[in-house]
Amino acid sequence: MTKNIAPETDWDLAPDVLAGARELTLSPEQCDLDYWLANVAQGTLVGLVNGHRPEAVTPDHMLKPGPLRDALLLEFSFRSIAEDKAARAITSLVQNAPDVKSMEFFATQLLDEARHAQAFRAHMVEVGVPQVELDQVIEEYAGEHRRNVLDPLEEFGLSVMNGPHAFVSGVAVLTILVEGVLAPTGELSEHKWKFVDPAAASVERGAGIDEIRHLTVGSEIVKRHLERDPSLKGHLADVVRRGNELWAELPVLAVLQRREELFQEGIRQLADVIGDREIWAGRRLLDTTPDERIGTALRWSVETQTARLAYMGMSE
Repeated sequence: MTKNIAPETDWDLAPDVLAGARELTLSPEQCDLDYWLANVAQGTLVGLVNGHRPEAVTPDHMLKPGPLRDALLLEFSFRSIAEDKAARAITSLVQNAPDVKSMEFFATQLLDEARHAQAFRAHMVEVGVPQVELDQVIEEYAGEHRRNVLDPLEEFGLSVMNGPHAFVSGVAVLTILVEGVLAPTGELSEHKWKFVDPAAASVERGAGIDEIRHLTVGSEIVKRHLERDPSLKGHLADVVRRGNELWAELPVLAVLQRREELFQEGIRQLADVIGDREIWAGRRLLDTTPDERIGTALRWSVETQTARLAYMGMSE
């Protein structure tokens, strides 16, 4: 970056999602509208093309029909729908925010989520989906997953945001049960795509930088509410319990399994391109399996949720 911006918004200096979720603390006062304009609009986003760094290009092999392209389209279709739903749900938090700084923060998060959805869609166009067919392709690849996974989650979230203690309950759902679960899967995606589709990995990196901010500020807001009114703890614990039970009932593993099986088939076909490159230290991408990658993402989700709950004072 060419100007002095907050390190957590710097493309090169920002921690990954897991480290940020465990170590970073940010408040709505720090991350208000002025912060977003100075550090995100004039920092993170400067020079991006379709949500990724311009030097991160899409290789020719991603334009060819096959399992790797199908894996990308399945994943980014799902992600675009999820981010779209998140943006719409956040309107409730903007409306119910009890103070100006919280309102400003969630207004910026709303814009972040809408940008993420746009970036996922834009990359699908980069890999050859005609713009006029984009909505149809997203429905073909992820319509079933929207109905079976994302719609029930949305219904639960909106019910909480319209129920008792609407604002803080909605923040808890978004921070613990949405961002806290989905952000680590984005972290995995950045690692796995970096050698076969650098543009896709870069889109995930940009989204991850934002998610760190969303996770940490949301956690701070819940923490403050609990410090002011400890009686909220039972209610929020019940919200989290019901949300986790819903996650356990949904066919999330089937979505991940299909995605990773396609990816596995695709990287086998590109073994000569990938070579000995490592998905993480000491582990070659080609040696990983769908179950290993899924298990890693789920473990990261548990670790992220655990860290956030402990910070909020809800670890038990």
